[in-house]
Amino acid sequence: MSASVPFPQNQRALQSMMDWAEQLIIDGPDPRNGARPFSHFTGTLGQTITPDGMGWEQAFALFTDEIVPSTRPFHHPTSLSFVAAAPSPASLGLDAALGAAEIFAGNWDGGSGAIYAENQALSWLATLAGWPENAGGVFVSGGTLGNLSALHAARVGWSGPRPDRFAILCSTEAHSSIRAVASVMDVDMVEVATDPEGRIRLDEAAAALAAHDGIFAIVANAGATNCGAVDDLRGLTDLARQYGIWCHVDGAYGLAAMADPEARPLFHGIEQADSFVVDPHKWLFAPYDSCALVYRDPSRGAAAHGQRGAYLDTLDHDAWNPSDFALHLSRRARGLPFWFSLAAYGERAYATAIRQTLDTAGKIAEGIAATDGLDLVLGPQLSVLLFRAVSHDAGALAAWAETNRRSGALLCLPTTWHGETVLRICVVNPSTDPDEVLAVLRTLQ
Repeated sequence: MSASVPFPQNQRALQSMMDWAEQLIIDGPDPRNGARPFSHFTGTLGQTITPDGMGWEQAFALFTDEIVPSTRPFHHPTSLSFVAAAPSPASLGLDAALGAAEIFAGNWDGGSGAIYAENQALSWLATLAGWPENAGGVFVSGGTLGNLSALHAARVGWSGPRPDRFAILCSTEAHSSIRAVASVMDVDMVEVATDPEGRIRLDEAAAALAAHDGIFAIVANAGATNCGAVDDLRGLTDLARQYGIWCHVDGAYGLAAMADPEARPLFHGIEQADSFVVDPHKWLFAPYDSCALVYRDPSRGAAAHGQRGAYLDTLDHDAWNPSDFALHLSRRARGLPFWFSLAAYGERAYATAIRQTLDTAGKIAEGIAATDGLDLVLGPQLSVLLFRAVSHDAGALAAWAETNRRSGALLCLPTTWHGETVLRICVVNPSTDPDEVLAVLRTLQ
């Protein structure tokens, strides 16, 4: 008696899924897609999990007709809120293939070729930062896990007397993940004020270090999410060396600009830092989810994160095992789509794409400054700019933003800057048309 096949193939349905994915990569997302209320799904998705299943075709129809249209397409050129995404066609294509390859990339034994390729991409980033050849790290899911893993390594590497309370020093413009990391690690945060552009005040950072004996790490911004500010990395790394502590650079968004030779001097001083993160899914044209965590000295990451167990004894611990460098064990080779895009298009294409986005942000800023009824508040800093609409209060701004989000014209949402509700734009897509954006913004007059 032959065994039953619980998961039968359906070649026709599989081909239709591949065809759909191919066409979406070619056509791009629908900017009118967006979140639906919970009540919407009770009528459309209902209860999809049943004893005998509904079959490939019906389940995939729910995906294409109900699930995808109810998700916000962050990678559309008019998606300019938060820090969006702009994956290249090559990276999306490789991501589709990567799922089918089912690579375990937690250790060298499971994913050696994939890990080797990922490490080339990490080495490229380290080289842009002016780091030595032995620098390296791992791709994790996002900046939160990257920041947590780096700061855990920093605390493990603390060599001074144990204080009553450990603490992280950062600016008031630090990403929300730093507060989350502090909570998970049960350490304090020492937040330092910023200048009018959002950069940490070095004199106050120095004063805070002198006053607190438990600070084990400084977190520097290299592209603050809300305002695009890049801290004085040279000044902060000098302070870290003076006090013998770790300097971590949170460049989840902004460090991508190192790919543009014209912008690279903005990050002067990063060559002295101990670790950094940058998210390829933000401004390096890769799909979700991917964060590059890089250590100047990877052995310090391995000292903090290398796991041991009887079931791991057969592994070659002299090999490069990505599980040694962050808070994880199992992982997919999430850095491969970035590597593939970089390998396919080349370094010059990345420099050009970053420069285009920076130029686009500049053109939008110039247009805002020249438009009656709009005031440029800040920027562009990297590719972030803040502006106000003189005749709109917070409620009117929210209504305007929602109308344009639903129509697909523009995703531009309000934020708060120095207590005022303003609008924020962050350009990461080289296909964004500044004239198209300004035409929508002029409806605020």
